[in-house]
Formats: sequence, C-alpha cells, structure tokens
Amino acid sequence: MNDTVDRDGGAPVSDLVRLKRLPHKGHYDFESMCQVLDAGCLCHVGYMLDGVPVVTPTIYWREGEHVYWHGSAASRMLKTAAKMPVCISVAHLDGFVMARCAFDHSVHYRSVMLFGEAERIDDPEHKVASFRYFIENLFPGRWGMLRPLKALEAEATSLLRLRIQEGAAKLSNIEPRDLDDGSQPCWAGIIPVRMTVGTPVPAANLPPDMEMPDHVRHFDVTRPQRHAAGVTKVPEKV
Repeated sequence: MNDTVDRDGGAPVSDLVRLKRLPHKGHYDFESMCQVLDAGCLCHVGYMLDGVPVVTPTIYWREGEHVYWHGSAASRMLKTAAKMPVCISVAHLDGFVMARCAFDHSVHYRSVMLFGEAERIDDPEHKVASFRYFIENLFPGRWGMLRPLKALEAEATSLLRLRIQEGAAKLSNIEPRDLDDGSQPCWAGIIPVRMTVGTPVPAANLPPDMEMPDHVRHFDVTRPQRHAAGVTKVPEKV
C-alpha cells in the first residue's frame, strides 16, 4: 500500500481512502487522524476469516505512529489478522441533527478508517512496555500499583499493531439544513451526545479503608489520551 498520510494536510494519493461523496468531510493528515484515535479506546477490526468478512470490536491504543490491540493468544481474530490486511475503524457519536424533514436528519460524528497489514509483536519486553503504556494513558499512576505481570500472562496475550499509514478521518458537525423554506412547524436543532462515566463501584472484597486513587475518582472517558498533544512518535519501549 502507498504511504498516504500527509502531515501537511494535502490530498491523499490512494483511491481506497479518498472520500468521493461529501469530500469536504475528509481529513488525511496524521494529526487529524490521531485526534480521533486518541479520543477513544474501542475500535472495530475487519478481516477475512475462512473466506468470510468478520468485524470484531476490541480495545485499542495509539503509540506514536501505530495503533495497538491485544487479546488472548487463542483468539481467532488475532491469529487470523497477524500479517494479513485489516481495516480498523473508530467512530464517536457527538450529536443528532434534527431537521424539519426526514431526509435532512443527520448526526455529528468523528471517525477514522485505517488500512494495512497487521504486525504481531512477539518481543516480551516490547509487549510489557506497550501494556504499561496502555494502562498509564488511561489511568495515570496505576501500573505501579499493580502486581507485576507474570511471564506466563504475557505469553498468553497476543499483541498486534498497525502503522497509521493509509487512512482517513471523517468529521461532520453540520447545522440543520432543510430542503424546504423552514416554514414547517417542527422543532429543528441539535441534540448533543456525550459518553459519561458513572460512580465507581468498589470490589466486594476490597478493604473498607482502601482509598480510591485519583485515576479512578477523576476518570474522564471523553478526554484525549495524555500523549496526544503534539506527540507523533514515541520510543518502542517505555
């Protein structure tokens, strides 16, 4: 595949990622894609399994120029996706656009689609460093509180990554648009949608005097990951 990521915001060179309908919504620069990726942690991985297209939801994280995801070493998805072409998609719903006719209803959203060949990471140190990176981005300070990862646990976990090389971000934040003259007596506007975090529930066997850490008390799922601002590449190992 061609390297289509344009860090200067120009047009892509790949027809696979070029938006043909509503092209003004397309963004092909590295930073735009990272902004969408860093705002979430759930993606969908598309691949072929025994000749059938399959899409699997999974947790992901970004380290520099790669998107990582992991799971059981026995996972059919991870075994199949390694060294195979995959498509990773991430989407955030930001609102419903309410127009005065059914045809013009829409949504506010941010999305990314990435294409490429998945690479399996087998180096034990790289795997553990990436797992630490993932935990620390979501819950700063938590890795040091945890029981050290056992070698058998790392071996039982597969780690894959995809370079952010061929892809596109798609952003939509349009105002309500009507094909009529706006005289229809119907409410029009935007209903914002946000993901929220509930009150943490302690484990049943947690000591009653155990203090809740700040990364639990103040967790905000909507915030970009800590490394997002101005960081485009990080070392392979943390």
